[in-house]
Amino acid sequence: MEERIKGLILNALKEAMRSLAEEEGWNLSLLPEPELEKPRNPEFGDWATNVAMRLASIFSGNPRAIAQRIVEKLALPKDAVRSFEIAGPGFINFHFNFDLFKEVVREALRKDKDFGRLNIGEGKKVQVEFVSANPTGPLHVGHGRGAAVGDSLASILEFGGYEVEREYYINDAGLQMDILGRSVRARYFELFGRGEEAPFPEDGYRGDYIYDLAREIKERDGDKWLGVPLEESLPYFRSYACERILEGIKKDLEDFGVRFDVWFSERSLYEKGEVQRTIDFLKARGYVYEKDGALWFKSSAFGDEKDRVVVRSNGLPTYLASDIAYHKNKYERGFDIVIDIWGADHHGYIPRMKAAVQALGKSPDSLQILLIQFVTLLRAGKPISMSTRAGEFITLAEVVKEVGKDAARYMFLTRKCDSHLEFDLELAKKQTEENPVYYVQYAHARICSLFEQAKERGISIPDLREVSLDPLKEVEEIELLKVLSEAEGELAIAVREFAPHRIPYYLHRLAGAFHSFYNRHPILTAPANVRNARLALSKAVGIVIRNFLSLIGVSAPERM
Repeated sequence: MEERIKGLILNALKEAMRSLAEEEGWNLSLLPEPELEKPRNPEFGDWATNVAMRLASIFSGNPRAIAQRIVEKLALPKDAVRSFEIAGPGFINFHFNFDLFKEVVREALRKDKDFGRLNIGEGKKVQVEFVSANPTGPLHVGHGRGAAVGDSLASILEFGGYEVEREYYINDAGLQMDILGRSVRARYFELFGRGEEAPFPEDGYRGDYIYDLAREIKERDGDKWLGVPLEESLPYFRSYACERILEGIKKDLEDFGVRFDVWFSERSLYEKGEVQRTIDFLKARGYVYEKDGALWFKSSAFGDEKDRVVVRSNGLPTYLASDIAYHKNKYERGFDIVIDIWGADHHGYIPRMKAAVQALGKSPDSLQILLIQFVTLLRAGKPISMSTRAGEFITLAEVVKEVGKDAARYMFLTRKCDSHLEFDLELAKKQTEENPVYYVQYAHARICSLFEQAKERGISIPDLREVSLDPLKEVEEIELLKVLSEAEGELAIAVREFAPHRIPYYLHRLAGAFHSFYNRHPILTAPANVRNARLALSKAVGIVIRNFLSLIGVSAPERM
């Protein structure tokens, strides 16, 4: 509702500016796009614009005088905007008619599970590729954050009108897989007391899970591999370890409430010849050339700081070669937008992938990359050190087991994904308002409890879609209506900006407004007309909390 009123104001501002420009003989092409911002002080209105000051700087005039001229030309429906005035050096402040906001209650009650659904995407196909952790060890909390962001973003985009596919890219080719196989083989030999025959790789994986894999092979095959040379046995150790670790990854993600439509193997790109075909394609377009015995991708032609090797002088392709082939494959599958979610340490890789997309003939905007900043896991206020290669880390499975899926997913989304996150395990387990997920879920449970209590007391509740909302006049009721009316606008921002963190941020404000209303005003003991209006408002809030929690994969319990 608030988003619609904003749209009315912006359109009215544009029309008033155009009319003023024609009267003054201003160049219409120089007119700035009007913007609305929320004033820090609510007394200054619900939204304000500084467009008069921007016009004054462009066309040399008095900003308050220009604001006055704009105000005189504004044509706004009074049922949407109660009043507007000029303030300060030339701001125009707008005060909404909150009776109109009551319509959002009826809309939520009418649409129920579809409330908030948008058509921003207009059915465009989007692929969200996320987690994509190397199958060299269990998922850690950093992967968990990427999983929460990717899965939630996919759900939000679906709710926003896109056709979405979730994909996991399995990095099952390359040097790291050989290191994994050699690590397991070394532990296998060690279990037989013959470790000196298969020294542990200097850069090997040292976690206890490597011993577990070695024990499984020993129990399965006995001493079968002791007399087999490394070059013959390595493919087996590599393949077995990869498959078993991937099984664990899939189980951990399933327990975390994350599903994928496609599990794509990097190895398949080589087996099907797609890497070579991609190199040939780029070479034909003049974007791959030979120098010093290697093949280079001309990424500098698209803004990268230098060209990049795609095939080394020894004939082995680089990771970039398979990554370009992989993205070519994505576009060939018909996706309009490809979203990659990477760890923050891949920041420097963005320019070369943007260049690759353009070399493939696609717009750089068709590839969107979200970076997942590091997570510091805290226990009793102290950071827990983590190192995947050294095997010193807390797994995602351990976090989910300790704090629960809901708390883990919600906490991972409490900050923008490219900002550092501190995850406090003790806070995530608290059943107090300090715990953000508990605070929001408790609001939903309170609402459900209202209707249970009404039933127990024999209170007859009419069709809430039809009750009068006129009794909603208290300060806390108006504030709750204001926040409730922002739901669709917040979701629209989350969709357009690929920003799932907007959802828990909004939910916390909505829950806070509801708790304030609930603690201040009686509901079931109020006069019938007031009671029914407050129940309708509460029910609408419950619908939004449930729908939005669902978008981020968090449950909305009816009892707590």
